[in-house]
Amino acid sequence: MSHPQHHANSPELERISLGFVPLLDAALLIVARERGCFTAQGLDVSLSRENAWTTLRDKVAAGLLDGAQMLAPMPLAMSLGLGRAPCETLAPLLLSRNGNTVTLSDALCQASGATLGSDPADSALALGNWLRGKGSGKRPRLAMVYPYSCQHYQLREWLTLGDIAPDRDVELVALPPPRMVEALRDGQIDGFCAGEPWGTLARHCEVGRLVTTGAQLWPNHPEKVLGVTRSWAQRYPATLAALLRALRDAGEWLYASPEHRHQALEWLALPPYLDRSVRHLQTLAHDEAPTSSSAARTCCAPRRRPRCTSPRPSSGNWKKRVDASTRRCWRLATALCISMPRRTTDVHGRREPGSSRSHLRSPTSCSLNEISGVLAFWPGS
Repeated sequence: MSHPQHHANSPELERISLGFVPLLDAALLIVARERGCFTAQGLDVSLSRENAWTTLRDKVAAGLLDGAQMLAPMPLAMSLGLGRAPCETLAPLLLSRNGNTVTLSDALCQASGATLGSDPADSALALGNWLRGKGSGKRPRLAMVYPYSCQHYQLREWLTLGDIAPDRDVELVALPPPRMVEALRDGQIDGFCAGEPWGTLARHCEVGRLVTTGAQLWPNHPEKVLGVTRSWAQRYPATLAALLRALRDAGEWLYASPEHRHQALEWLALPPYLDRSVRHLQTLAHDEAPTSSSAARTCCAPRRRPRCTSPRPSSGNWKKRVDASTRRCWRLATALCISMPRRTTDVHGRREPGSSRSHLRSPTSCSLNEISGVLAFWPGS
């Protein structure tokens, strides 16, 4: 899969393979490949579409992929051996913030009166009151994408806002994101929490309605990261540095112009990537909200220059209010950011001003002083 190079000051690997799940926040990887950002850094990158997070996780751990777009809690879950054998994994780059939606079937929304509004508690209480009143005689089946994911914990938080016990009043199941809309249409599930475009696609296909967004529940939360194993990062430091530079360049290009974001949407719609699942978004202006709430914007222009995507512990402080049912998520998120390599050098290997020698140094000098927050511009930026 990968062939080492032996030239000084160049990537150790000429060819690398990165995994992604078909979601809008895979855009950074796709833009970097289609625009030639990887090639400009001396990398021949192939992108491998994986429909399930478990498959992507196992391929990275086994070395079948050099790295991947990952759910923010996934590197820590892999390192702790949650769901599989332990595999120490790092997250050197934040790929996106926000972007999730909670979607219920049309039938469940009509019966309960749950609708999208400015306060996620309103839709949760509507569902909770219906379950405690008329109900349907059976527990609604709600899907999330992976047990150790922001989607899982956001779904739980939203349910608790309506006094709904996630482990008693509903049935929670895990499904790959690309299966959500079909499962909702076929009646296999009654709702789901997943990243875009699947929520707005369900609405476009008239099989579901959005009732809240991740940005409403946890404003500006870290959602996807670039994940690599620690052993890979230590073995190929120059390759990782080149990879991060390419992603930085892709982000700067994406931020620079609305026309660039139109082009990015066209690349996302190519068959190897998201294909027809994003075609409904082409009818939207880039600064137009796909819902009545600006907290769920999709592919809209940034209101400000994207923030640096280098990980930092403060990224774990999404909310001050902690419910008993979601306390585990906050511990996971905070530990995730603390476990990331601290930035002590810039891309040229120079020590950053004010950096402490006591900080855990990145295994490479690839940490960037400034990396664009490429996908901080969509849902909920």
